[in-house]
Amino acid sequence: MMDIKPDSINNLLIESLAYGGNGLGHYKGKVVFVPYTAPGDRVQCRVVRQKKRYVEARAERLIAPSEYRRPAVCPVFGQCGGCQWQHLSYEDQCAWKERIFQDFLLRKVGMDPAGIRPMVPSAKEWGYRSRVQFKCLNTPEGFQVGFYRRGSHYVIPVEHCPVIHPSLNQAKEQLRSCIGSTRWAGTVPQIDLAVDDQERVRCVVHCLAQDVERFVDHLKALAASSDMAVFVQTGRKNSLRHVCGSLELIIEVDTPRLRLGYGPGGFAQINLAQNRAMVREVIRALVSDPPTRVLDLFCGMGNFSLPVARLAQEVIGVEAYGQSIEMARLNARLNGMDNVRFFTRESYGAATIYSQNEPVDLVILDPPRSGAYDVVRELVSVRPGRILYISCDPPTLVRDLQPLLNNGYQAVWSRPFDLFPHTHHTESITMLKRE
Repeated sequence: MMDIKPDSINNLLIESLAYGGNGLGHYKGKVVFVPYTAPGDRVQCRVVRQKKRYVEARAERLIAPSEYRRPAVCPVFGQCGGCQWQHLSYEDQCAWKERIFQDFLLRKVGMDPAGIRPMVPSAKEWGYRSRVQFKCLNTPEGFQVGFYRRGSHYVIPVEHCPVIHPSLNQAKEQLRSCIGSTRWAGTVPQIDLAVDDQERVRCVVHCLAQDVERFVDHLKALAASSDMAVFVQTGRKNSLRHVCGSLELIIEVDTPRLRLGYGPGGFAQINLAQNRAMVREVIRALVSDPPTRVLDLFCGMGNFSLPVARLAQEVIGVEAYGQSIEMARLNARLNGMDNVRFFTRESYGAATIYSQNEPVDLVILDPPRSGAYDVVRELVSVRPGRILYISCDPPTLVRDLQPLLNNGYQAVWSRPFDLFPHTHHTESITMLKRE
């Protein structure tokens, strides 16, 4: 196909939304992707990148707005790279996420439509994020705390982010005030904040200063006045330094509730209510036919391992980050569970090792966004009876499902969950059974 010339496209009709959050239209035989648009918009846009079959463009003028548009709540929406869909109602966001997710499973792996369950929306549209990473930059105008502009490392300062928990907005302002007036402001590139189910706040301040001990002393005063747990990180995770406050945050899952701690550098889902909904879905799927021996890969601090251990005879959890495994073991002890063991190791190879002497009849996978293709290929050989795949990325999910579906497994059901309102991201749970 020929390149589109000139590089301005007038009166482009946005027909739908695509994975990634962009609006989608067609012009001269090519697909055109335009961020921050809505189905039904007519826009004038400028081409920013041309590929063989598609074009990426930037909207320069809204000629005729879609009936589906609404005003965005955040004043920096469209500048900050965090949200893509604040201009759509939450109901429409969920409908498009469900449609896009279904399209992945139908087109890429030929799943039976009857097995694709409805989207589970977030209980909260705003204030749902329990974890956030703020990017920082010291400028002549002051110490800026915010998020990167989409596709760049330019920091957009944010006074109040409507999608994060109110306690985190408050903590951000306390830290900005505490750090911004000091000589260390230029040495802090990032601040990580998290809040737990008891609304306790933890911050990890990344600092590149030479006199980090002085900086730690400075932060102690803030922690004492705000009741905030504070850590300083000077490099990789192993450089974390505890300044003061609780070592772990506590989340709650399952019924009766299990209280699970996780430390700085560890992982917990950013939408705590939706995480509980996902655990409930897993338990519902297993309660009528409980597993005997379970292998939980990428287990973290035991988010799925420990609830499932209430049903199973034995659970083995595997995670590469050693501090998460320490927390998982502590969580098992504190909750009085002695039928679960946790090991620090890479997930690849674990299925082979732990099924050598006794078969594993259920494998739980909860990998990062990059998926677990190498682990899936190993499972084709190990052949557990059931596999529960928890995914945060539909493209890597369908890639990883293909070897299983081509080698004797059936996708029984799959359900999307919206953990990230106002973004294009979709979490999901998929149950596979060996035929």
